[in-house]
Order: sequence, then structure tokens, then C-alpha cells
Amino acid sequence: MAAIQQNHYVLAVPDVRLTADFFVRALGFEIVMEPPGWIFVGRDNCWIMLGECPDAIPPADLGDHSYFAYLRVDDADAFYAQVVAAGVRPHHPIEDKPWGLREFGVRTPDGHRIMIGHALAGRDAR
Repeated sequence: MAAIQQNHYVLAVPDVRLTADFFVRALGFEIVMEPPGWIFVGRDNCWIMLGECPDAIPPADLGDHSYFAYLRVDDADAFYAQVVAAGVRPHHPIEDKPWGLREFGVRTPDGHRIMIGHALAGRDAR
């Protein structure tokens, strides 16, 4: 079977510039490409392709369906500190979960939700 080598996400956003700024400022991504109507941001092995869709349903109106990604990191506490220092208020505080992950959640300016976490020591949370 072929192997997955990277994660790329595609998001419809009402203001591509505002959302790209959030990923750069708060989550440490960088702008890697700007095709017409799009901004692609990347960090490590993850790209998020942001498409300008001003007339799409606002992600904030989707409730639990506004979750789009879980980013596994090597140190969720350090990532949490970076996010808070950037002025972002997480929608879920950082905490250990019974499924073996230490995690927290953030919300983009348009309402997409992302969980960020790492595996707890001695736990194999795949």
C-alpha cells in the first residue's frame, strides 16, 4: 500500500489574508505560495491551503463540524505557550486526555477548530 508522506488540508475561508496571518502569527506557519485566490501556509510536514470563499457557510456556524485537523507535535506545552504569547485564547485548555494525549484546541478567526497535542509518556496514541 502507498504511504502518506505529508498532511495537506484545504480550507474555504471568507478572508484568506486574515486567516493566513493567524496561521503565521499564532501557529508559526509561513506563507509558501500565493496562487490567485489562495494562500498556502506551511510548517514542518504540514501545509494548509486557504481558498478565498467569501460566500461560503461561515465555519463558526458548523458547530462540531468546524474541526478540521489534529496536529501531533513533539511538545504541546511549548506550542501552547507560543499560541498564548501570540494573544490567542485557546477554546480548550491544555490537559491530559484519557486517550493518551496531552492536547489543547484553537479556533481560527473564521471559526475552523484545530486540536494540537502530543502523546503522553508510555502511551502509544496513534
